Amino acid sequence: MIIGVPGEIKENEYRVGITVAGVNSLKDAGHQVLVQKGAGEGSGISDQAYQAAGAELVADAEEIYARSDLIIKIKEPLPEEYDYLKKEQIIFTYLHLATNEELVNVLLNKGVTAIAYETVQLKDGSLPLLIPMSEVAGRLSIQAGAYFLEKPQGGSGVLLGGVPGVKPAKVVVLGGGNVGINAARMAVGLGAEVTILDISAPRLRYLDEIFNSRVKTLISNKYNIAEELSDADLVIGAVLIPGARTPALITEEMVKNMKEGSVIVDVAIDQGGCVENARPTTYDKPIYVRHGVIHYSVSNMPGAVARTSTFALTNATLPYILELANKGFQKAVLENQDLAAGVNTYQGKLTCQAVADTFAMEYTPLENV
Repeated sequence: MIIGVPGEIKENEYRVGITVAGVNSLKDAGHQVLVQKGAGEGSGISDQAYQAAGAELVADAEEIYARSDLIIKIKEPLPEEYDYLKKEQIIFTYLHLATNEELVNVLLNKGVTAIAYETVQLKDGSLPLLIPMSEVAGRLSIQAGAYFLEKPQGGSGVLLGGVPGVKPAKVVVLGGGNVGINAARMAVGLGAEVTILDISAPRLRYLDEIFNSRVKTLISNKYNIAEELSDADLVIGAVLIPGARTPALITEEMVKNMKEGSVIVDVAIDQGGCVENARPTTYDKPIYVRHGVIHYSVSNMPGAVARTSTFALTNATLPYILELANKGFQKAVLENQDLAAGVNTYQGKLTCQAVADTFAMEYTPLENV
């Protein structure tokens, strides 16, 4: 199979779809790998390193798409890339289709086989290709929040961990999944007062155990969220419904009642965000202020630590890439139901129910296509 790795064109996206070790593994399995020149520079991977591992360097993305059976990316195709997509081509990347009806229609009309990293799902419900970036984003969320709490950045001037004789900042984490647990770990490590809210009582019991009662846990409901936000210094939005749009748990009224100079970091922004009226931001202009509250909603947070993110993600994606390359699409998804769960579009049909429900579109189970 011919596998293509184009450079990312999303603003301030420095990750790349594969590492040198990944190229080497694919070459050893007998496949051809095309890498766009300069694609790995943002992650500290040189063209020479890719070439030494057996990749063919290609000057532009258009040729990558034209020649490749399988495209490996980080972010969803942007409008500038739509014309490059072709029928029956497999694209394996983060898609977040529940917030992008235009891209859904492009993939369907082009007949692209689109597999989303974020909907590959194990039998236990975990999302193996989302976990590494959730870990990164969760940890980054605390760094970002701490920075924007500083007075020169417009924040309230509160140090997360406080100092002896001065109380620490209050950090509220909405969602006890992988983003939430990593955000809480960083916040606790810095000495903050941390509260985690989640809809699952068993999950809260687990969090209480692993943090040895160093965090406060609460069932997530409208009343508890409003109460906790009213005196929070930093709020982390870490809510996820696989494949679907994130519910807006933080209402405009809740934001109005928050302290001036407090910060919300909405890690869920890729799926629409958990803050009412949220809008995505970029690293060039990462924040906006509403009702005196700083909103940070960068839609590709892990891109800031591109080298760490690229290596962590390839560790997770490579086994699936090898399955697709070695077996071909049909055999791979028939033999691996986890991978099959990641298929969002196939042969012009929408095969992800969460996305279909979001846009009231026709859903076709993959096994029926």
